Amino acid sequence: MAKEKATGLLPYIGIPIIGISYFIMSMNRTDAFRILIYELILMFGYAIAVSDIRTKKISNGLILAMLTAWVSVMIPKLTMDPDPAIVLLKDSVLGFLIGGGMFLFVYIVSKKGLGGGDVKFMAVAGLFLGLSGVFTTMFYGTCLAAAFGLLLIALKKIGRKDAIPLAPFLYVGIIVTVFRF
Repeated sequence: MAKEKATGLLPYIGIPIIGISYFIMSMNRTDAFRILIYELILMFGYAIAVSDIRTKKISNGLILAMLTAWVSVMIPKLTMDPDPAIVLLKDSVLGFLIGGGMFLFVYIVSKKGLGGGDVKFMAVAGLFLGLSGVFTTMFYGTCLAAAFGLLLIALKKIGRKDAIPLAPFLYVGIIVTVFRF
């Protein structure tokens, strides 16, 4: 039983590795608040991607924890440094509305061809990434998912109607967005 639990946790070892990598790369390049926000999105995004690969579902609990973390860091920022925080808050809300709104539109139009968890994930990720970051993430993530899906179809590994988890590809989009300087 203990061995099963340890094996189940093994994929999550990437969380500290990615977090430490980003921290080392971003030292002296950006402010501490931005580092914290990006560290959080990298860690939550990783956990969501692994969960989506394993279960083909995105846990509402993980989305809620991600949202709670964002609120928990924004409230002190708003009280300690209100003027820049309000600008950041506006950008975050736009990222939330655009990221969630575009994915919600696709969810409705495609008759649930896109998962509801992906909609919620992209909305909350938009809070962390802001407007330009959410566009970059969506672009890279959906292009990678489409290419991978087409490759699997060409190799006859899946059919046209089969689903593939989207969160891992969105996570790669998040990595590209966060690690660009």
